[in-house]
Amino acid sequence: MIATLTTFMLAQIDVGIAPEWLGIIMLACLFGAIVIGFPIAQTLMVMSFAFGFIGFGSTAFNLFTNKTYEVMTDVTLAAVPLFLLMGYVLEQAGLMDRLFRALQLALANLKGSLYLAVIAAATVFAAATGIVGASVTLIGLMAIPSMTRSGYDTRLAAGAITAGGTLGILIPPSIMLVVMAPVVGVKVLDLFAAAIIPGFVLSGLYTGYALIRTFLKPELGPPLAEEDRAENVGEIVREIALGIIPPMVLIIATLGSILWGWATPTEASAMGALGAMVLALVSGKFGIKKLDRALVATLETGSMIMILIVASNFFGAVFSRLGSANFVADALVALSLSPVIMLILILIFIFVLGWPLEWVPIVLIFVPILLPVVTELGIDLVWFSILVAVTLQTAWLSPPVALSAYFLKGVAPHWDLKDIYAGMFQFMGLQLIGLALVILVPATALWLPSVLN
Repeated sequence: MIATLTTFMLAQIDVGIAPEWLGIIMLACLFGAIVIGFPIAQTLMVMSFAFGFIGFGSTAFNLFTNKTYEVMTDVTLAAVPLFLLMGYVLEQAGLMDRLFRALQLALANLKGSLYLAVIAAATVFAAATGIVGASVTLIGLMAIPSMTRSGYDTRLAAGAITAGGTLGILIPPSIMLVVMAPVVGVKVLDLFAAAIIPGFVLSGLYTGYALIRTFLKPELGPPLAEEDRAENVGEIVREIALGIIPPMVLIIATLGSILWGWATPTEASAMGALGAMVLALVSGKFGIKKLDRALVATLETGSMIMILIVASNFFGAVFSRLGSANFVADALVALSLSPVIMLILILIFIFVLGWPLEWVPIVLIFVPILLPVVTELGIDLVWFSILVAVTLQTAWLSPPVALSAYFLKGVAPHWDLKDIYAGMFQFMGLQLIGLALVILVPATALWLPSVLN
């Protein structure tokens, strides 16, 4: 409180700095505060109020009110808590555990079967919730005991779990894509359609890599341990029917209704949450306590995201009002670099930002700053959005920070962090291949939206 009051007192002094440079200083202060360890949302608020007051006086308070109202009345953003609820209900009801078990039993005799089960389950869970931390944690809890009993390689297992978990950033209905669409000025439908092929290409790369490694070196992924296998074929069929088909039907119906234009993302997310509730009740393992946990988790995660969105929007508005956004855009355009080189430099910048920052401030602060440059260069905004998503996904797998490593370490404390990093590094290479493919072949992202439109 004292630090905040001091900042506002200093804000009343005429510092004699050009407004656009004031915004650059604000950005530098933001980086410094985040590196020190200040909470992102509070830091964004304090910086925005202080520098906004210095730059254009009490109008900063009106700007904050307007931006908060805009976010709270944005119908598209209502899809965020509803998609979260759908995922948390499926998790609390044990439906994701059953899905993993069904995949496990169906692939029991195959070398490296658990790698495939992990990646397949992560792909489905990514489509159900879109939250990386939740995906990595849940998949880790489900897979690690079986992998340990079956003698699986720690590094390859860690890579498969963390890489599969990051698919939540990309595969629809990704929460990040829902938030990014209005920022970039494109339809959520177009981003969902554009993300499907790159998402499944990456999932295929992970699967192919795990199969090749276990084919060349079978000891990396032996068949499933005998005590984990099904007693008969009937058990396998039953688990597939109850564990795989229901969540897949729910996800396909939810996503399909959006892609075919039958429902808006908000309407589809509401039906998805209702469908998850029905499946959970039918499963017989979902009661009041689990509903309470799902609702509380949705409230916590949704509130965190919405607060970050308000704070980031306010920060971005102050930055633009100071003229700093145009200043940065003009400076970059003046470099007269080719569109390809500029695009690569922008993606490298976003990649580095992905180490210390969550996706929310990156999407809501830095993407709008870079957007005029992207538009000036004639780069398709849907394609650019998918490139940003794949780049951020890669950053989550990249040492030295690699947030996915810490989520996994939390559920596998007996695994050495250097082994987790080593496994992630292998899959980061696959990510770079996938990113290069989307850059070199834009149709991987743009073909399906063109068909649906």
